[in-house]
Amino acid sequence: MRVLVALGGNAMTAADGSARVEDQIAAAASAMDSVADLVADGADVVITHGNGPQVGNLLVKNELSAAVVPPVPLDWCGAQTQATLGFILVNTLEAALALRGLHRPTAAVVTRTLVDPGDPGFARPTKPIGRYLSAEEAAVMVEHGQTFEDRGERGWRRVVASPEPRDILDAGVVTTLADRGYLVVANGGGGIPVVREPDGSLRGVEAVIDKDLGAALLARAIRADLLVVATDVPNAVRGYGTPEATPIGRVTVADLRRLAAEGHFGSGSMGPKVEAVCRFVEQSGHHGVITSLDNIVAGAREASGTVVVPT
Repeated sequence: MRVLVALGGNAMTAADGSARVEDQIAAAASAMDSVADLVADGADVVITHGNGPQVGNLLVKNELSAAVVPPVPLDWCGAQTQATLGFILVNTLEAALALRGLHRPTAAVVTRTLVDPGDPGFARPTKPIGRYLSAEEAAVMVEHGQTFEDRGERGWRRVVASPEPRDILDAGVVTTLADRGYLVVANGGGGIPVVREPDGSLRGVEAVIDKDLGAALLARAIRADLLVVATDVPNAVRGYGTPEATPIGRVTVADLRRLAAEGHFGSGSMGPKVEAVCRFVEQSGHHGVITSLDNIVAGAREASGTVVVPT
């Protein structure tokens, strides 16, 4: 069974959000312990991951040095964090496998995701990223072509497009490696956003792709049998934050869509994960799971978490 495991970006930071080098390596090692358990259970695994904290760190470096060197564009930030996190994840995964007496080849693929240059998000960027800046600090970045919004007392914050992912351009490479027995890390942060020019060439763009929607698209492209979205809670919850809060177990995609329409899932947290799993189930006919990282083996067995089925 081929399983795509989608890790949140915070899976590569300490519990308090610290993102020192040693924190990120330790967090990755913990995450890969769970993935190694899944491999030991007989699954072929492809891993994708978030990169929000890591890109956030690069943005701070951009801001602090903007008067000296030109800021690095977001597509470059995505490429850099994909490569760095891929390097960390394959190292820690290999170590976790060795402790279990398992030896599998691994690879990290820097992955591009095609978006539509006519996507409405480019005309009106709304995705907030990075930290809050003063008006003076924001003005320096605006001079470099970035878009900032005044958020009142907290200061100014950058906003960018979050276009719909259309195609994972390097999915063929990932599939070939997976078919040959590799455990692959790919499409971090939803992929590096690129658009196709009229002459057929590709160009990176300033945008952020939703990592969960990117994971759903990659899962279909590599012919995954199961999508597991690993988060920091064991289940999606009906009525989250209310006295009637109830964990959701096995559920049809139609019922989960209905709960989403009723507003049970936050747009900035569980909502994108629910949408991603629903898309995968609807378009592939396979199952999807939302669960915590330490429950992914049970989740892959459909014995834990929110298990989403076609009917």
